Amino acid sequence: MSDQLQLYSYWRSSAAYRVRIGLNLKGLPYETIPVHLVRDGGQQHTPEFREANPQGLVPVLKHGSRVMRQSLAILEYLDETWPSPALLPPLSRDRERVRSLSLAIACDIHPLNNLRVLQYFENTWNVPQPEREDWVGHWIGEGFAAIEAMLVDHPSTGRFCEGDFPSIADCCLVPQVYNARRFGVSMDRYPTIARIEAECLATPEFDAARPELQPDAP
Repeated sequence: MSDQLQLYSYWRSSAAYRVRIGLNLKGLPYETIPVHLVRDGGQQHTPEFREANPQGLVPVLKHGSRVMRQSLAILEYLDETWPSPALLPPLSRDRERVRSLSLAIACDIHPLNNLRVLQYFENTWNVPQPEREDWVGHWIGEGFAAIEAMLVDHPSTGRFCEGDFPSIADCCLVPQVYNARRFGVSMDRYPTIARIEAECLATPEFDAARPELQPDAP
């Protein structure tokens, strides 16, 4: 397929970060369309962006005339459209494990500490910043404790979450560790997660997706 790929992204969005990693692992060139989630009240709320995603969330991936939303759905689309290198392992039991790890992050950790939740706490309930940060740290810690248990000493855990090749689970894990460090969560209690993150970031595909290297980063 020759249709251009365009990624509507925010440099610090962990969901967009996941898709950047996936695109890099596939070796796919793409154009970044920045959507600043804070400036001017949040550019995700503009009518123009709401046409692309009625949820008002990034990322959005455009592939020619097709518009795709939700980071995990986008990653699976990339894997089905460009099968090599694979982001899901060949065996169904291993694919289930990758999806389980990915969903534990994308559905159970991330939604509790993303921007719109924290803004609601601040703007509607007037929750002070220290309490908001405690909330974030608590739920990341709860989630990471479970994921560490799912990874440590598991026979399928290798250099990466599943074996010795990066998968969608790693695309989810690295951005969530970035969020944890941003909010001051110590990784000392999660040595397997920290080891896999270091393994990932040592590769050029993960490294190039870092938030601070994005064109819209300040």
